Amino acid sequence: MGDAGDGTGVVTTEIVGSPGARQGVPAGVWVLGFVSMLMDISSEMIHALLPVYMVTVLGTSALTVGIIEGIAEATASITKVFSGALSDWLGKRKLLAALGYSLAALTKPIFPLASSIQWLVTARFIDRVGKGIRGAPRDALVADIAPPHLRGASFDLRQSLDTIGAFLGPLLAIGLMWLTADYFQAVFWIAVIPAFLAVGLILIAVKEPERPKEQRRVRMPLHRDELRRLGATYWWVVAVAAVFTLARFSEAFLILRAQSIGLPLALVPVVLVIMSLAYSLSAYPIGILSDRVNRLTLLALGLGLLLAADLTLAFASDLVWVGIGVVFWGLHMGFTQGLLATLIAETVPAELRGTAFGMFNLMTGVALLVASVVAGALWDMAGPQGTFLAGAAFTLLTLAGMFVVRGRLRERADA
Repeated sequence: MGDAGDGTGVVTTEIVGSPGARQGVPAGVWVLGFVSMLMDISSEMIHALLPVYMVTVLGTSALTVGIIEGIAEATASITKVFSGALSDWLGKRKLLAALGYSLAALTKPIFPLASSIQWLVTARFIDRVGKGIRGAPRDALVADIAPPHLRGASFDLRQSLDTIGAFLGPLLAIGLMWLTADYFQAVFWIAVIPAFLAVGLILIAVKEPERPKEQRRVRMPLHRDELRRLGATYWWVVAVAAVFTLARFSEAFLILRAQSIGLPLALVPVVLVIMSLAYSLSAYPIGILSDRVNRLTLLALGLGLLLAADLTLAFASDLVWVGIGVVFWGLHMGFTQGLLATLIAETVPAELRGTAFGMFNLMTGVALLVASVVAGALWDMAGPQGTFLAGAAFTLLTLAGMFVVRGRLRERADA
């Protein structure tokens, strides 16, 4: 028998030479990654252009963009609470994940048909409801499929494939904007295709593992007794994640920052291409590393990268420096997002994973709403520099809090 640390202070046991120790990341995780990739290609083809479309074509303000983005993401986060809890109650994850992807796909044609900001807000809202329905059950499904010793690698593999879609989407948007002479609606229509391919893939190729017979059945996942079962360590992780989310805001502001420096309209999506490329290339290696070292140390390094991104973007004087700041932003995402998901999966009972991911996304979604609205207000009042300097200040506060939380988690592990 060999004991291996999971990076959180918790010790897991793996039988050396067992099939679980030899096998790589399961096929189901790969398929879920490709489903995420296709949906992200579709979404990012639209979202890479949407902030500029709203500001330049429909005449909305940066504050309005921040409010819309914040409300959209908060809607997704609130929905995840209920879909995650429902997946625990049903003991089924795939059904809800497929429903969420289907709803998102059905909303994609609204974007090219929309003639006013109200229609775009409606489409964005419904799209995020679909994201909310699928998010927590899908993450819980990854945790159910992945063996414990490959959980970090599995979460970051799915995230890495998801993020490949996040840079392929804007890249396609750039090419299509050039081919169509900046015809937004044509790009939005083409974005419909990969969304429906994603739905077909999850319906056909993902097989959900059977629920273990010995696993406790959850009757009321959101009851206070069940929430108490999640444990203090879980709630500490959620607290860190919520404060961390206050330190960052919607990537729409990266696009607006590049435009403020003078990036041509047709090339605006390259911002998300650069960010997502840095994100996708770093996420999987960091996930593998997180199965071997302390995850909170890697999380702190990710916050350091966010601080570097904020300061670079605040004082950028040309597009080269904006590009460097965007790379730092993407790297910080690669260092943090999969790690947070892995920490959630490792600190809760298996039968409550859906609820755990739902509550986690609720807290971080509310924080993202606040962060995006504040960022938009600061942009209108103090310009880009004020927005990114405020992000840097929140990042420093989060780093200080990380040391406190790390000590508390270490005390619990030693107890």
